[in-house]
Amino acid sequence: MFELIRPDTHFDFIGKWKYCVAGSIAIILLGLAAIPIKGIRWGIDFIGGTEVQVRFADGVKADEGKIRDVVQSVGVGEPSVVRYGEATNPEFLIRFQSGSEEQGVEQNLIVDHIQKALTEQVGALSVDRVEYVGPKVGAELRSNGAKALLIAFALILVYVGFRFSIEFAPGGVIALVHDVLVTSSIWLLCGQQFDLQVLASLLALIGYSINDTIVIFDRIREVMGVHTKQDLPAVINQAINQTLSRTILTSGATLLAVIALVVLGGEVIYPFAATMAIGIVVGSYSTVYIASPIMLLLTGRKNAGESKPAPKAKKSGKQAKARA
Repeated sequence: MFELIRPDTHFDFIGKWKYCVAGSIAIILLGLAAIPIKGIRWGIDFIGGTEVQVRFADGVKADEGKIRDVVQSVGVGEPSVVRYGEATNPEFLIRFQSGSEEQGVEQNLIVDHIQKALTEQVGALSVDRVEYVGPKVGAELRSNGAKALLIAFALILVYVGFRFSIEFAPGGVIALVHDVLVTSSIWLLCGQQFDLQVLASLLALIGYSINDTIVIFDRIREVMGVHTKQDLPAVINQAINQTLSRTILTSGATLLAVIALVVLGGEVIYPFAATMAIGIVVGSYSTVYIASPIMLLLTGRKNAGESKPAPKAKKSGKQAKARA
């Protein structure tokens, strides 16, 4: 079996957990401080808006920037333009925020103005689809999204408590809350939009992150069963070091696939892929520096605040004679 890092390494992860927690708290606080300053850029899925799918005739040269400028020229603020299809037969999805649900007639007029302006300034086109999302529906989606996250946290708390013990469960769930908050804070600080793709990415991140946490928790339990008298910080360090190669290889392979989606997937899938890329890094980090230290504190085992390196394995008699 290929091992990127030898299982007998002795990196002191637990000894640095306080500094890492402080860094995470700083990122979350920066994200919270940015809300009243920059605000949250909600997508039209959550605040209501209009989607217009247009298809240009063959030979028409169109791009996202040009379409965005034309749409803004008719009085639409901050439209989102996403390309579909090939360059020879361009198709675009135009999204923009709209007002209340009673403004359906006004929205139809805006769509007509957009179609006329694009035809005059870009080229011949046809409108394939027009959809309207009302603010009430957007508010309901926001509420359902928050409920989905809370239900996921609760079910994982029950599962980890049943699968291991009650001391393990809070660490796993707090690490997941940490992942969502840190990833959302970074996304907010980058000035990106929150829409259904980002919500789906956060839900996928919860499932991905708890898987990595369970692998390390399982190894911690195994080492605890063998070294019953060894201090828990040393046991956790040993377990993390033994699974470090697996963590790097698994997370690294997943991250490379997601980065490929970020680079090559286009604007359609960019929010989901970019959020997942951030979350994979944050989730791998939180398993080591958030979930494990919390489990350490809850067990109340000897020297919980300190960290000692795991003892090196004793050499067998045959190896000793060979050295002699």
